[in-house]
Amino acid sequence: MSDGLPPQNPFGGDGPFEGTEFLTELLKMLSGSTAGVSDSARKLAHTIANDGASEPNIDPTDRIAVEQLVRVAELQVAAVTDLPSPTTAVTVDVGNRTQWADQTIDDYRPLVETLADAMASSMEFPDDLTDNDLPPGLFTGLTDLMGPMTLGMTMGSVIGNLARRSLGGYSLPVPRPIGGPILILLRNVDEFGHDWSLDRDDLRLWVCLHEVAHAAVLSIPHVHAHLNGLLLQHAAGFSPNHERLLEQLSDFDLEAGPEALLNLQSMIGDPDLILGAVRSPAQQQLQPELTAVVAAITGYVDWVMDRVGSNLIGSYPMVTEALRRQRVEANSNDRFVERILGLELDAAHYDRGTAFADGVVERAGSEGLHRLFTDVAHLPTPAEIDAPGLWLARIDLPG
Repeated sequence: MSDGLPPQNPFGGDGPFEGTEFLTELLKMLSGSTAGVSDSARKLAHTIANDGASEPNIDPTDRIAVEQLVRVAELQVAAVTDLPSPTTAVTVDVGNRTQWADQTIDDYRPLVETLADAMASSMEFPDDLTDNDLPPGLFTGLTDLMGPMTLGMTMGSVIGNLARRSLGGYSLPVPRPIGGPILILLRNVDEFGHDWSLDRDDLRLWVCLHEVAHAAVLSIPHVHAHLNGLLLQHAAGFSPNHERLLEQLSDFDLEAGPEALLNLQSMIGDPDLILGAVRSPAQQQLQPELTAVVAAITGYVDWVMDRVGSNLIGSYPMVTEALRRQRVEANSNDRFVERILGLELDAAHYDRGTAFADGVVERAGSEGLHRLFTDVAHLPTPAEIDAPGLWLARIDLPG
């Protein structure tokens, strides 16, 4: 119970939080090292993915059944594509949200670390700020803090939100390590099927086909390297909205006592505040090429899915419609994740990819489409993704 007296300032001075030394020291304590960031990112991802609740492990019978479906999918995808076969047997990881998040944190680490480093390194504030503008030492501490804090916050938030909705490892067309497992997030698959009244086995096979087809394309070394390079360039080009950050922090009230720290935590934890809505010039320049490459990949995968699934899955049209609606009707959290990764996965994007694949097949047959991934130079330009004839003309030129 309070005795009605002002609380003692544990950081020195006569009044509560007298001066700003406490804040500077707090920021220093939290800055400068990424030790433990991975653990905190995992904990945050687990909490977001499961709303703080625990979840059961996958039933061994279900795990075996899905592994068998993946083997079927491998054979079917190989039969209709001209893609190179993996040199080693593909492993399958049938897991829940927690397991999926743990694997994805490991797989996405270079991308998210690049993003966090870019945001932290670009935290440069005006040199002419005075003590009357904002608390002394605040910006220096914040600059040091951004690296490890943003890394953990961003990685945990991104992966946690993805785990709530993803059905497999390639719900987003982001390369994972070559030779890594095929990921099936069975809890989400079965919950989605129940919500949409879909046949359970048909849906599971559809997801397995989708994952195997993506893995086949994104495991091609030059495709993996090129797309991964574009995503890393986009991540490195990110810069936060400094003006908005300054505006928010100008209202920081040291006299609010313990509530001040909570307000600071809330402000720093706002992803829109940290990331901002401004795309840097470097990202704007890169975006058309990145979008064109991703559209070509998703268009090709959809073409493979239609070729295989229509003959293999009894309710293929119904399952496909439900899943294609799910991927374009993303909520604000999903769109935020896509935006910071440099992806634009709306209906128009998928339509571009489908139109490109269909246009190539119409003009040059499936053999023409298979040439898409035979050389990194064959990946379409932004102009060619909307004009398949131009792409075919270019790849047929000598040299």
